[in-house]
Amino acid sequence: MDFVLSNLVSIITIINLPLAIAVMFMERRNVGVTWAWLMVLLFLPAVGFVVYLVFGQNLSKKKLYKLNKRTKETITALIEQQRREFRDHRIVFNDDAAEQYADLIYMNLTSGFALYTQNNHVDIYTNGPDKFEALFADIARATHHIHLMYYIVHNDDIGRRLVEALTEKAKQGVKVRFLVDDIGSSMLKREFFQSLVQAGGEVTYFFPSKIPYLNIRVNYRNHRKLAIIDGQIGYIGGFNVGDEYMGRNKRFGFWRDTHLRITGYAVLQMQANYMMDWNLASPVSFSREVLGLFPPAANTGSTGIQIVSSGPDQTLEQIKNAYIKMIFAAKKSIYMQTPYFIPDESVLNALKLAVLSGIDVRIMLPGKPDHKMVYWATFSYLGELLEEGMKCYLYEKGFLHAKAIVVDGSVASVGTANVDIRSFKLNFEVNAILYDTETASRLQRIFEDDMKDCTELTYEQYQRRSRMQRFRESCVRLLSPIL
Repeated sequence: MDFVLSNLVSIITIINLPLAIAVMFMERRNVGVTWAWLMVLLFLPAVGFVVYLVFGQNLSKKKLYKLNKRTKETITALIEQQRREFRDHRIVFNDDAAEQYADLIYMNLTSGFALYTQNNHVDIYTNGPDKFEALFADIARATHHIHLMYYIVHNDDIGRRLVEALTEKAKQGVKVRFLVDDIGSSMLKREFFQSLVQAGGEVTYFFPSKIPYLNIRVNYRNHRKLAIIDGQIGYIGGFNVGDEYMGRNKRFGFWRDTHLRITGYAVLQMQANYMMDWNLASPVSFSREVLGLFPPAANTGSTGIQIVSSGPDQTLEQIKNAYIKMIFAAKKSIYMQTPYFIPDESVLNALKLAVLSGIDVRIMLPGKPDHKMVYWATFSYLGELLEEGMKCYLYEKGFLHAKAIVVDGSVASVGTANVDIRSFKLNFEVNAILYDTETASRLQRIFEDDMKDCTELTYEQYQRRSRMQRFRESCVRLLSPIL
């Protein structure tokens, strides 16, 4: 028996060596990810490589989004025209404070094809009932089309109410499209949308499994949350569709999130983002001409906005780069809210430099975890920032799911991306970057109000963590590039 076991170990070791070498070559551009996968191979011999094949695909080598020639030429011309306007300093900013972020705008324009528009109006929602009440009202007023995209949709009260509202609009002749992530909504049966489909609505799933119970793209999910009504109104932020987001889950209680309702030309960029995701996921694609889009009203407001998206199909991490650029631009303060904080070295170093430069850096995290391993990894990164003087607040009123950053009370970002490696590298995400002092100041005041429902985690308290907790954090941190 010992002889058989010894031979089996030797065989597995021999098999593991070429597999480890293969991983080293496939992930050679990222040392942290390489080591994380080597740890998986070490602790899960042979099986680890199967896990790698499922979870470790590199989509940046694949061209997923394909535009027709006319659309590509139109977008390229618009981008180049606005780039020339920035280079020649011909942009007149509605808010004088926005001018200091011209280089950030130009970077997003160049690397993320994010057009800058200034005729937008923004409403901010921080709880589920208010957000969904506004969304249902806009759906009821829709006359042409409704486009929805959510990572998670549940078959519960709010989910059924949404499908009923959409079904009624589809019966009235409004074109309804609903894009759902196949993994995020894996518990949702296809029959859930039956009434909507029968009424003429269309439903499709992002990266669905072709084999039951096995999805080889399980690691690359569409984490975006968008709702677009008649091309006039756009919703973007952290709320998914489910009763827990209404604060009805006993485990989490009140659900604190941040969502935006936008009117203005920024909605067109949200629409373009939605169209590309739909065409990638659905066998029945559509174009701008078929849809018959009409531009939103020109004078809805004066807020400058860029809609920045990123995904694993891109070599550049546009949202992460925008975060870093915002951090380096800070002169007074950085207020950050995120449910998951697993920064890579570039983000961690940017925050450290900000703290060391005397900037007031505050990070707000959930007081109770929803994913323990992710929470342990989050805590492993806090110590070195707390030691330098960063302030950390743990939200205790319920669960904090907001993804918002405010710098100097003059520029802000709200969207779907967390401050973690998964959002930066693996998920399809979308954020609205807001160049408007009034809107950024509102978000800063919201942060300060939330502090009343927090307990501050000091460096002294952090140092009193148990040995077992430190051990867990150290172990999980090794896997943080792939969590």
